[in-house]
Amino acid sequence: MTVRIAAPRVEDAGALADLHLDTWEEAYAGLMPASVFAERRARRDEREASWAGIIASGSSDNLLAWVPDGTLVGFSSTGPGRDDPAEGLPPLELMALYVRASAYGTGVGHALLTAALGTSDAYLWVLDGNVRATRFYERQGFVLDGTTKPEDVGLERRMVRRS
Repeated sequence: MTVRIAAPRVEDAGALADLHLDTWEEAYAGLMPASVFAERRARRDEREASWAGIIASGSSDNLLAWVPDGTLVGFSSTGPGRDDPAEGLPPLELMALYVRASAYGTGVGHALLTAALGTSDAYLWVLDGNVRATRFYERQGFVLDGTTKPEDVGLERRMVRRS
């Protein structure tokens, strides 16, 4: 497996858009209505354009995990925290970490998290009911801090890691 920074080129944005669509369906099946996935797929070209803009702008650090056959199996996005700094949160936010179900348990998620955060203090949001992700983050030192926020797709719970 190779982990590298997403480059501002069509191939990376397209592969990332497709991976993001696939991993949402794999991770959130049963947690969201199928209509959410169908609506996202119907707007695939918009998602690719959005990822191209995000990568080009440098507003977040986006890492891609590729296996030797050229398949993109995971990605992470990190950047300055978007929550109110007055809450005393770490300045770094893990905005996304997704891995294909076929790569669960292979170390891809851990490799991406380590490459993205190292041992830095950080926080993230996890969808309520996503037990697999919550347990993964707990093994990496994150704890639920009791803060929640409603989103269009469901309730999110904040997790924080401090050294």
